[in-house]
Formats: sequence, C-alpha cells, structure tokens
Amino acid sequence: MSGNSTAVDLPNAAGQRRALLVINENSRQGREMSDAAVEVLERGGLQLQRATSDGPGDLVDTIRQAAGTVDLVVLGGGDGTLSSAAPALIETGLPLGILPLGTANDLAHTLGIPLDIGDAAQVIVEGKLRRIDLGEVNGKPFFNVASLGLSVAMTRELTHDVKQRWGRLGYAVSTFRALTQMRPFVAEIRAGDEVHRVRTLQIAVGNGRYYGAGMAVEKDAEIDDSCLNLYSLEFGHLWKLALVYPAFRKGRHGLWKEVRTMRCREVDIRTARPKKINTDGEITTETPAQFRVLPRAVSVFAPAADETRA
Repeated sequence: MSGNSTAVDLPNAAGQRRALLVINENSRQGREMSDAAVEVLERGGLQLQRATSDGPGDLVDTIRQAAGTVDLVVLGGGDGTLSSAAPALIETGLPLGILPLGTANDLAHTLGIPLDIGDAAQVIVEGKLRRIDLGEVNGKPFFNVASLGLSVAMTRELTHDVKQRWGRLGYAVSTFRALTQMRPFVAEIRAGDEVHRVRTLQIAVGNGRYYGAGMAVEKDAEIDDSCLNLYSLEFGHLWKLALVYPAFRKGRHGLWKEVRTMRCREVDIRTARPKKINTDGEITTETPAQFRVLPRAVSVFAPAADETRA
C-alpha cells in the first residue's frame, strides 16, 4: 500500500544499530553541521562508522564495502549526493537516513524530513522506515526528476560558486542565464500506444513531487505511487515561462495548454541528435532515453506519508 511507514530496530549483538555515516563536507552546510548530527545520532544509540567520499563512484564503493558491517546508511549532502548512492542502496538493501545539507534538498522536502539537521537526525533515531520508488533512465536511477533541454543548460550554469554565493536563489539566477541561450528542439515521446512528436524547451520525468528548489512535478505526485509524471514545455515564446512559473510552484502547470503532461510507468524519448539528460542535478546520460519506475526500490527513514501531507 502506498505510504506505508514502519518503525524498525536493527541492533547488533551489543544492542546498537550500526550506521555508515558519510557527509559531503563540500556541501554548503556540511562542515559546520556534521557535529550537530553526530551528537544526536550517537545520543540516540547509533554506533557510527564514519567515511569520506571523493565522488559518486567512490560513494557507491564505500557503501558496498560497508554492507556486511552496518545496518543502515546515513548520508549528509544534497540531492546529487543522495542520487549517486542509489545504485548501492538498491544492491545492498540498506535503509537510508538523510541529513539534508544541500542547496535545494528536494528529496527531503518530498519526504517531509526537517531541514534542521538535528531534527533530521532525530527522524533517523526514531527509526520509521518508508519504502519509496526510484525513477530510472538508461539504467541510471534517480529520486526526484530526470530532464533534458532547459534544465541541462541550467545545470551547467549552476556552478559550485553560484550555489555558494546565491544559495537557493542560484536556481533562479542559473535559469535566467540558461534562457538566454536556449532554443526549442524536436523530440518524440512514446508511452505505450501513445506517440507524440513535440517541439519543446524541456521534457522532465519526475518520480517524487519536488525538484529544482521546491517546484512540483505534479500536484498529486507521490514518491511511492509506482508512477512517473512527465511534462513537456511547448511554448512558442520564452517570456510566457515567467507567467507559468507560479503554477510550477504548486504543480498546476498542466493546466496551461502549452504544457503537455502524462502519467506513466515507462516512456521512451528520442531526439534527432543526442541530448544530454540531467538526473537530480547531475548530467549522467543522453537520448535516446528509456525511462521506467522502480516501485518500492529503497527504504528511507522518514515521517509517515500521512504526516508529510499534513
């Protein structure tokens, strides 16, 4: 059933839960917030095995190597850090605790995890697990959204320096810069028997509800509904994007006739020339692209779904 959340206890022989703790100290808050999280986790009875990570591939190896010696993984960082760990979480079956230390923290927003690091650590201590879906594109898993077009140009503009200087406002700054170089492209969207040939600025395929620093893929999207939500921005004039922006904040952009939406479990997207694809803020693959949902693929420590909606 969608939204199930259960309390768990995963003690070792000494009665403690053993946790692999990896904190991205390059994140905006990583260095200054890690001590506060450690204090809450240890006071809550977790035995911490601390590790560092130099990049996505390194993080996957770190989790794999720790799989036989820990009961859960606690990651501190942004959405890109969490997404890069997804292959190892699927493979090992280890539950995930989230310390939101990124700029946008969209997965934490979707799951109702507090942005205060101490409160987020307390969610892990309380031990309520929620099974959630993952999206996948060309074999690359993602939590929030995968997209091509405008978002890729924006990702290239959203450098580390921009994040450090502007914080969440950096998304707006980067979007404005990306729009100055953006041109529509033609794509074929195929979902089951439906085939659409579109001229678009962006196609996004969402698994969770929030992405891009708080925009909603679709107002009723859930991260455990076994579905993907797609939208395509088919605007003839770029200035109209400013008008539709408030609707994106509420997930109601599908009400605009220039925004094509669909709900699916699998979808293929093809373009005349390969187009780069952004997954949770990182450029990881390109078209032709096959998207699918991976139902209940990982477990995360989070409030129950009904608490999140409230």
